[in-house]
Amino acid sequence: MSTLKKNKRIKRKKQLDLYGDLKPVVGNSVTQRGKPKYLGGNGRQTTGVSKRKFKRNLKRIRVVENGATVRRNVPVSMIRSGLIEKPQVVDPFALPDEN
Repeated sequence: MSTLKKNKRIKRKKQLDLYGDLKPVVGNSVTQRGKPKYLGGNGRQTTGVSKRKFKRNLKRIRVVENGATVRRNVPVSMIRSGLIEKPQVVDPFALPDEN
């Protein structure tokens, strides 16, 4: 195995540990007709099943990783829960505090 492939695998593993797998998951979309029995109907009948993808809700933001600021596609759920460390925004025209 070449060093380049090994380094790519190591980077991928670190990203998976931090953000999880960001690939879409495959599932089914079911089309039905009819009225449910509990509403007085004869029951629901399935008329078709087709494949679909459940995509992660990703946002491309700047993230602090190992002291460096990088851009990553991050799940919004992780941003909301506070698991992502964002870089501190500094006002470029602010005067420094005099202590």
